[in-house]
Amino acid sequence: MAQSLTRRADPDKLLRFAEAEEQHDRRGRLKVFLGYSSGVGKSLRMLNEGRRRKERGEDVVVGATQPSSSPEAREVLQKLEVIPLRIVDGQQPVMDVETILHRHPRVCLVDGLAYDNPPGSRNAKRWQDVEELLQNGISVVTSVNLQYIEDRREQVEKIRGKSATQTIPESFLQMADDIELVDAPAASCLLHAPELAEGSGATEEQKRLSELRGVALLLTADVVEHRLEEYLKRNGISQTWGTQERFLVWVTPWADASAMIASGKRNAERFHGEIYVAHLAEPDLSPAEQSVLRNNLECAAKAGARAVALDGVDEVDVVLQFAREHSITQIFVGHGARGGLWQRIFGGTLDRIIRESDGLDVRVFPL
Repeated sequence: MAQSLTRRADPDKLLRFAEAEEQHDRRGRLKVFLGYSSGVGKSLRMLNEGRRRKERGEDVVVGATQPSSSPEAREVLQKLEVIPLRIVDGQQPVMDVETILHRHPRVCLVDGLAYDNPPGSRNAKRWQDVEELLQNGISVVTSVNLQYIEDRREQVEKIRGKSATQTIPESFLQMADDIELVDAPAASCLLHAPELAEGSGATEEQKRLSELRGVALLLTADVVEHRLEEYLKRNGISQTWGTQERFLVWVTPWADASAMIASGKRNAERFHGEIYVAHLAEPDLSPAEQSVLRNNLECAAKAGARAVALDGVDEVDVVLQFAREHSITQIFVGHGARGGLWQRIFGGTLDRIIRESDGLDVRVFPL
């Protein structure tokens, strides 16, 4: 009689997947309305989302709003239950997390996500207040402008010419179960926030707003892709594809990588993708090596790349692990004509990184 062979599932893996799914189910859901500039109407969209949910029978409260609201926003607020802000030691008002936790609604609306709380508050940042609500099973609908995302601040500052002091980490944004870009036309932003055009003229400001919109679109795509990756990991599904091109430029303290970074930037712009510039974290560099690395990182900043310092002993393993974890599609590496120039990274093992790249494109640049 023929014997049927079946592959048995790994019980440890099944347990990890079940625990991850259970932890995910216990958390509240996070929805973010992302604005690429002031005046796009993200706060009103957030409040209208809450109004619609309440009309569908959900238990909704407002945990925090902006100090000044538009007439349309005030009209919607009259239809919602508002948990009053509270004063901490006579300073600016903060969200009353304790009352919200005790009230335990199904959904809490939170505006001004990037606000800092005054000393003595329950949490230092408002986004940390939101994180606490989520951990306690309360879903949150919130809004934030692009300029307040810490990881994009430098890029946005170059476009706006202004800096933001209160920020949230992009890692928090990546927790969002749903993110919606409030994609209002640039002309509409200027109409609702005419101060944006002060000192520059409406035409120039529209160009800047278009650039900011492009950054916000990529950020939104990143968050969506991150959530997909998390879902696949949580359910033990292998991901063998990416939704956009992602370039990794590997630099060292021993060679000028400016041409390689410039090529990465051109390709990222061409394919509307992302560019990372990574290097091995090494504490004992000579002044000359520190200077080369610093110049490479300055080139990375000018290119709008995300610079990352990686820890590890085997450089090839380190770069390939980072590439797989971040869904990199192309790796740019340098190779010197002289054996010692890139010996510490590749030496005679350039074939190894190509051989082990496992589906990634590897481009080699002479240095």
